[in-house]
Amino acid sequence: MSHPLQITVLGATGSIGLSTLDVIARHPERYQTFALTAFNRIAELRGLCRQHRPRYAVVASSDQARVLQEQLIGDGLQTRVLVGEGGLSEVAAHPETDVVMAAIVGAAGLRPTLAAIQADKRVLLANKEALVMSGALFMQALRQSRAVLLPIDSEHNAIFQCLPGDYAQGLSGVGVRRILLTASGGPFREWPLEQLSDVTVEQACTHPNWSMGRKISVDSASMMNKGLELIEACWLFDARPDQVEVVIHPQSVIHSMVDYVDGSVLAQLGNPDMRTPIAHALAWPERIDSGVSALDLVRIGHLDFHAPDEQRFPCLRMARQAAQNGGTAPAMLNAANEVAVDAFLEGRIRFTEIASIIEDVLNREASVAVHCLGDVLGADAQARRLASHWLEGHNR
Repeated sequence: MSHPLQITVLGATGSIGLSTLDVIARHPERYQTFALTAFNRIAELRGLCRQHRPRYAVVASSDQARVLQEQLIGDGLQTRVLVGEGGLSEVAAHPETDVVMAAIVGAAGLRPTLAAIQADKRVLLANKEALVMSGALFMQALRQSRAVLLPIDSEHNAIFQCLPGDYAQGLSGVGVRRILLTASGGPFREWPLEQLSDVTVEQACTHPNWSMGRKISVDSASMMNKGLELIEACWLFDARPDQVEVVIHPQSVIHSMVDYVDGSVLAQLGNPDMRTPIAHALAWPERIDSGVSALDLVRIGHLDFHAPDEQRFPCLRMARQAAQNGGTAPAMLNAANEVAVDAFLEGRIRFTEIASIIEDVLNREASVAVHCLGDVLGADAQARRLASHWLEGHNR
């Protein structure tokens, strides 16, 4: 390699961003940090800038940018601080950026991820909401570009590794019968149903296997995260919703499987550590050390599998229905979920009311066809309004 690849990390202070920086730091001859972004974790971003010395940093507001710029100058750094969505898109599409890690959580990651696709970058997609919201438009932009899209979610990365290289012709064309999307089941898979309404924020944010941010931890506890991954898998691998089966696998050792028509089932296994898929996508088609310890199957001893209970996990049922309905339904599902999870994290609603809000929004607003990004953003905004109205009525 003649020079290190320049890496932009969108969402650098989150768990995926930090894991990405860990892998980058292990291979300074291959990778160099070009830009780091954060929403409002300014102190953490400053620390990362001091450690990785990027060309650019991006924060949410002008006031934050002014403070951080002064601090970085005082630290002797030449990092230039940019602001907001425009700054995110600028560093994602910058001519000197080679690889973009799209790890911003939620709808906020859509525009900069699209900007990276349209600028022909190698995009490591950890922001599943971008595909959930605008799958058809996103994949059309990908086809019209020279960008390379590599999935980072452990499940989609596993599926990618288990599929042949020519799967773009369609799953049936390469002999695939179905995709088996594994799920840990989260912390409440064995709780009595009547106790779920009393779940605390701390309990919902404590995942049994993975270290993740608060929002994605709650999504995992409700299994909305798996529902969003089901929708993402349909777009990534050109699969119908009925070709994607969710399987509860509490150990989180098998990250997903592909079932072929000849009876073969290929699986990707590994310790539950996001550095594995990150390293795979950074170096693809090569392999590099990720810092993850070797899998010890003898110590693990056994692997268990169960069917998901949609009475316990209604969010999974609603996500599958949204995938089948298509149009703006997935964008509305995602937006309502973001509002509901924020309300739960703020202590305004019970855990079980997350699903109630989402179902109310989906019942009130019919899905329509998507023709442009404005259709997606309009559905997102409307779903957020409806979810906020539900909260206002609930809190009276």
